[in-house]
Amino acid sequence: MRTLKWDRSQWKPLFFTIWGGQVFSLLGSRVVQFALVWWLTKTTGSGTVLTTATIAALLPGVVLGPFIGALVDRWDRRRIMIVADTLIALSTAVLAALFLLEIAEPWHVYMIMFARSIGGAFHWPAMRASTTLMVPEQHYSRIAGLNQSLQGVAYIVGPPLGAILYESLPMQGVLGIDVITAAIAVLPLLFIAVPKPKAAPGPRRAYFRNLAEGFRFVLSWPGLLGVVVIAALLNFLFAPASSLVPLLVSDHFRGGAFHLAGLEMVLGIGFIAGGLLLTAWGGFKRRMATALLGIVFVGAAILLLGLTPTTLFPLAIFAAFLGGVMLPMANGSIMAALQASTPPDLQGRLFSLVGSAESAMMPLGLAIAGPLSDKFGVNLWFIAGGVAAIVLGSLAFLVRGILRLEEDGAKLTAAREASMETETPDASGPHVE
Repeated sequence: MRTLKWDRSQWKPLFFTIWGGQVFSLLGSRVVQFALVWWLTKTTGSGTVLTTATIAALLPGVVLGPFIGALVDRWDRRRIMIVADTLIALSTAVLAALFLLEIAEPWHVYMIMFARSIGGAFHWPAMRASTTLMVPEQHYSRIAGLNQSLQGVAYIVGPPLGAILYESLPMQGVLGIDVITAAIAVLPLLFIAVPKPKAAPGPRRAYFRNLAEGFRFVLSWPGLLGVVVIAALLNFLFAPASSLVPLLVSDHFRGGAFHLAGLEMVLGIGFIAGGLLLTAWGGFKRRMATALLGIVFVGAAILLLGLTPTTLFPLAIFAAFLGGVMLPMANGSIMAALQASTPPDLQGRLFSLVGSAESAMMPLGLAIAGPLSDKFGVNLWFIAGGVAAIVLGSLAFLVRGILRLEEDGAKLTAAREASMETETPDASGPHVE
C-alpha cells in the first residue's frame, strides 16, 4: 500500500491527521470504559471486583513494559500502532459477542481488559516516541498540553455518552462503538508514513544490547530515578482511589450513573482548561517546577474529595475540577521534559521503562485497597493519596536532580552522542528517515 511520505515543512496537517484518529479512538475507549465499570459496579457492588479489573488492565504494561521499549525502538512504529489498535478492537469485539450471547461474566471483562492492555503497552510508547520526530522541539510542551486537553474532552463527552448509551443500548451495542473508533484511528496510519530514527544496528542479538542500554541510561539519570520513585509511591495510592470513584459515588454520595458521569465530566472540563493553559503558556522555563506544583495541587484536590461530606456533592465537583486543571500541568510538563532531553532513538525504551517502573506499585495498592475499602469505606484512600501527593511534591522542590531533570538529561544525551561518534567516527547519529 502506497503511503504519504513525511514532510517536515508540512508537519501540522500530517501530524494532526494521525492525532485526529487518536481522538476518536480515545473517545470510544472512554465510553466503553465507563459503561463496563458501571456494569461491574451495579452487578457486583464490590470494591474488590473493581480493583481486580484495574489490576488486569495494568499488569501487561508493568510486566512487559521494560521489554517492549527496545522493540519499539527497533521496529517500525507505525506498524506497531496499527497492529496494537487492531488487537484492541478485536478484543472488544470478542467481549461484545459474549454480551450478545448473554454469557458475559466479570472474569470475561478482566480477560478482555488484559488483552486490550497488551495492545496499549505497545501503542502508547510508539506514539510518544514518534511524536518527537513528527513535531518540532519548540512545540513539545504545547502538544503535551493539547494531548492533556484531549484527555479532558474524552472525560467530558465519554461519561455522559456512556451513561446514555448504557441506559439505552445493550452492552454489545456500546462495545461496538469502540471497534468503530479504533478503525478510525488505524485508517490514517495506513496512508501516512511516520518518521523514525536510524534503525538500531546489528543482528537480532543486538536487541539485548539495546535493552541493556536503555536500563543504563535510566539508571545513570538520578533526577529521573527520583521522579520515578515519587510517581510509584503516588500511584500506589492514586490507582485505588481512581478505580474506587464509582463506589464513592454510589455508596458515599448515594448517587447513580449520571452523578458519576457529572463528576467525570467536570474532571474533563478541568483537563481541557489545564491543557489549554499549558498549551498557551508552556509552563515555567524549568518544566519540572510546573510539574511539581501540579502534583501538590492534585494532592490537595484528592484530599478535598476524600474529606467531602455526603451531603456536599457540589464540593466534590469542585475538587474534581481542581484536580483536572492540575493533572495536565504535572503529566504534560514531565512528558515534555523527557521528550526534550532524551535521544529520539532511545525514547521507546525510556518511556516503556519509566512507565513500567511508575506503575509497578499500582497492582499492590489495588490488591490492598479492594478488601480494605469493602471493610472500612472508600474515603481512606483518597485522604491518604492526597496527603502523600502534597508532601512528596513539596519535598521534591528541594531535590536538585529532580528540579534540574532536563539539564542533566541533556548532558547525558550529549555524552552518549559523543561516545557514539568516538566509536564510529563516520556515524551521523540518530536522524529522521
